[in-house]
Amino acid sequence: MISPELSARIVRLYRQEKWNVHSLCTQLHLHHTTVENALRQGGVEQPVSARPSLADPFIPFIKDTLQRYPGLSAARLLSMVKERGYPGESDGHFRKIVARHRPRPAAQAYLQLQTLPAEQAQVDWAHFGKHEVGSTLRSLSAFVMVLHPAA
Repeated sequence: MISPELSARIVRLYRQEKWNVHSLCTQLHLHHTTVENALRQGGVEQPVSARPSLADPFIPFIKDTLQRYPGLSAARLLSMVKERGYPGESDGHFRKIVARHRPRPAAQAYLQLQTLPAEQAQVDWAHFGKHEVGSTLRSLSAFVMVLHPAA
């Protein structure tokens, strides 16, 4: 955690002196996440890098293919995209692109419990701090147990 003065200094250097995050980190001897957090808390919106990817022209094809065949491997998809002119060489980078666009299956319950009446209960406990009772401070806690009735 940095002081409010240092946070204000980071925001001032970024906005008025036009220092970038790397320069702030280097000159102030701070980690980039610390500087980014200070800027975010100071109301500075960080621009997202708009650097184009080699895969950008092929994203519609990747999305369409994954929509039709969600289990298709990234390696197979890479060879299909290379046949269509993709110049990239890195398998790992392409896997990350595919993972970003792969449709996620809906979550499903994998186990449904069936119990007999009064065989299962839920328990919860909470602490509500200390409260003055007369001239003494007492801890206040709650314990709740719910016995599940027959279905």
